Amino acid sequence: MNVLVFDIETVPDVEAGRQLYALPPLAESDVAKIMFHRRREESGSEFLRHYLHRVVAISVLLRHGDSVKVWSLGEEDAGEADILQRFFEGIERFQPTLVSWNGSGFDLPVLHYRALRHGLDCHRYWEAGDGDPAFRWNNYLSRYHQRHTDVMDVLSGYQSRAAAPLDEIALFLGFPGKQGAHGSAVWARFQEGDVRGIRDYCETDVLNTYLIYLRLERMRGHLDATAHAAEEERLRTFLADSGKAHLQAFLAAWPRSAS
Repeated sequence: MNVLVFDIETVPDVEAGRQLYALPPLAESDVAKIMFHRRREESGSEFLRHYLHRVVAISVLLRHGDSVKVWSLGEEDAGEADILQRFFEGIERFQPTLVSWNGSGFDLPVLHYRALRHGLDCHRYWEAGDGDPAFRWNNYLSRYHQRHTDVMDVLSGYQSRAAAPLDEIALFLGFPGKQGAHGSAVWARFQEGDVRGIRDYCETDVLNTYLIYLRLERMRGHLDATAHAAEEERLRTFLADSGKAHLQAFLAAWPRSAS
């Protein structure tokens, strides 16, 4: 099976903010403050519109063949276009089942707008059956198709009032939850130059999402108890052998009683 669990981290697109609001030359932090202020006046929340989120990290877990692997796309100094292109090339290569937490509501719309801004080719992702009949009734775009499973959407019954935060559901199930950071801190960490820390944090979100997804697959009858245990053990082995402190810390915080 090919499963690609993904999560993104974003910062304000200050260049777009300068363009939209015709701002004079200002520091990036000042432009961001203006963007947040404008959004708060508009909606009561500082959460920017999707197209104003610049992607600084995409972390993925790929379950392919007999292996599982977790990493962040591109080098730490990679530009947004390169990171995005690698994501869509992975879809082209593996044609995986995409798995996310709130990917339908946030991650994928952001990726749509950002790919549009950079003029990227991601035609396989947008395939809906015209070029490949196999995608007509099962593609990445339709809400109830299976090529993308938004775990939060499925568990909430597609009701926004039943939605829940990833961290709380992970902890609710006995999984490690977020490790040492929160999404609201990404902009501050980015300004400090801590891209590695942002990528590490994003990778732990991917791990939490995958563990919840495996539990969902067991509940839906797609994995029996033996297969579910084998998938978790495969992941434990990868984390133990990874040689990466943040992944091994996640493993240490993941009790076997949560399986």
